[in-house]
Amino acid sequence: MNRTVAIQALPIQEAPPAISSAAVTSARTALEAVDISKEFGGISALAHVSLALQPGEVHGLIGPNGSGKTTLLNLLSGYYQPSSGSIRHGGEELAGSTVQRRAHVGVARTFQKPRLLPTLSVLDNAVLGAWPHAQAGFLATALGMPRVAREDKALREHAAELLHGIGLGHVIGRRANLLDHAEQRFLEIARGLAMRPRFILLDEPAGGLTEKEIEHLSAVICTLRGAGIGVLLVEHHTDFVFRICDRVTTLNVGKMIKQGTPDEVRADAEVIRVYLGA
Repeated sequence: MNRTVAIQALPIQEAPPAISSAAVTSARTALEAVDISKEFGGISALAHVSLALQPGEVHGLIGPNGSGKTTLLNLLSGYYQPSSGSIRHGGEELAGSTVQRRAHVGVARTFQKPRLLPTLSVLDNAVLGAWPHAQAGFLATALGMPRVAREDKALREHAAELLHGIGLGHVIGRRANLLDHAEQRFLEIARGLAMRPRFILLDEPAGGLTEKEIEHLSAVICTLRGAGIGVLLVEHHTDFVFRICDRVTTLNVGKMIKQGTPDEVRADAEVIRVYLGA
């Protein structure tokens, strides 16, 4: 059987327990970018952009190539630090903090090209996302203390539950480099969810997917929204964005040109001129 067909034939469960539990500790507080700018060698990549990602919301981020979408994701997830402005969650200022700190706060992300460890199994790749919740230290692990084995078992069970929930139970023991493109996309999302995030930032997750696979992705994202997780969706499939998102922000040459409901953004004259066309 074709593996792409297999993933289509395994619809995501309605609110899988492992996904629902990811939002249990989620505070009802937005992840906010406030008037942030980013320059590279004096060249402005992002200028005075503000965006608030709410828990339980799907927020679309669209715009032409080079408009600053991935730069904004890198700023929110800690891969870049802003030249000016603020990034906040609750009362904590995150600008200047590391990728690791963002993960502990509950910010997960995926990439335009899936970044997996190719020779590890699907399950092992997913378990790697749970590192913020691993409590056992080096000494306890080296000594093989019983609590290390218990913790590892719990993390692996959680990751396996996520993989089954997202539709990858049939390849759980397969090496990651033997997966097709769609399966790699969904594995990277599952790895992010193993972190039990408050927010997940998806960088062009529908790229290279078939229409049926995009429908599966839509079901996954809707499940995350129902579990209270905030989803920031960077995507060029505008029909998909306008169908699934609660709010949409449009960027062009590093500046925000429109933010609002999908209908408001789709009807905006400037958005039509610079991105959507007639």
